[in-house]
Amino acid sequence: MFRGKEIALSLLAVGTAAVAGYVLQSERSQTGAARSKADLGARIVGPSEVPDGATIVDASSRQLDEIPGARRALQRAVRNDAADEWEHVTLEQDGAWSVVDRIRGSLPYYDGSGHEYNGVYVHYKDQIVVLDAIGWARLQEPLQ
Repeated sequence: MFRGKEIALSLLAVGTAAVAGYVLQSERSQTGAARSKADLGARIVGPSEVPDGATIVDASSRQLDEIPGARRALQRAVRNDAADEWEHVTLEQDGAWSVVDRIRGSLPYYDGSGHEYNGVYVHYKDQIVVLDAIGWARLQEPLQ
């Protein structure tokens, strides 16, 4: 009789620990997702708006595949004819802010002055689109 109670109590303790671990892991993964956020933006520019020193990258470049959300931002800009405003894709995942480094490090990033747009100039579907990280944050403490 005591043996059955001991086994039942052991199973109850193990089950409770498993549930507690699952809950803690779920909360931790939700917190981690909120710790980093970046907006990748794209907008169409006319040929006369491309600065003389800017390199235009073809949309088929494999380097664009290394930037999360880059193709979606390009597609939205062209689909919505975004010449007046930025179309953006929000990335909310651990390390999302590193998209800034990827854009500036893996593609020919143009750092504009005055009225020129910062970003990577991309030839996409007979349009020229500027791609840039338009907002990012690395939160030290999760928002409640």
